[in-house]
Amino acid sequence: RLRPGLGSAATDAHKHTMAAALPLLATCSLLVDPSIGRRAALATVPAGIVAALGGTREARALSPCPPGANNCLSTAAPSPVGKLATWKFPKGMDKAAAIDSLEKVLDSYPQAGQADVDKGGWSRVDDKLASAGYARLEFRSGLGNMARFFNGGKPFVDDLELSVEDGFACIRSSSRVGDSDLGVNKKRVNFIAAALRSSGWDAPDVQ
Repeated sequence: RLRPGLGSAATDAHKHTMAAALPLLATCSLLVDPSIGRRAALATVPAGIVAALGGTREARALSPCPPGANNCLSTAAPSPVGKLATWKFPKGMDKAAAIDSLEKVLDSYPQAGQADVDKGGWSRVDDKLASAGYARLEFRSGLGNMARFFNGGKPFVDDLELSVEDGFACIRSSSRVGDSDLGVNKKRVNFIAAALRSSGWDAPDVQ
């Protein structure tokens, strides 16, 4: 309970914090010092304010790609290099229906891979899409010569993160090792984007 005379000051402080939080929660873009990152910045925002704005820190905290990375794509990229466009819901579709639509598209991704990528299958390792609008999936390469010679005979593992916001989804697809992904992330994102477009989404291909 506020003591008499402190109500106005507390309200002003709440408004200031809310105003500072809005840019972080409104888009996928990194709008803070890249050396800090969205997760650290969002950690300073009170949980009640994040919840009042309709999300969670987890769902709103996709990271940009490292500077100069050739094996990463992200809607949070601050520059055109590695920049993805957001995937926008079909007109009239609410967030719950969009999440359901996205779930179905993800489930349709072939476990045997496609376009000569992701031959080792994929799995959901952090699945809060329905409850919090966030999911992280792992995609594994086949055991070709690159994996045998450069990764100890183990498949390469890539991460796909998805954050569903109000009216659009943010995406980050990245390889854990190597300098170049040989186009793997682009093929993965474009396959999912094409499936979403067939369901009415505005999901541009990566060029």
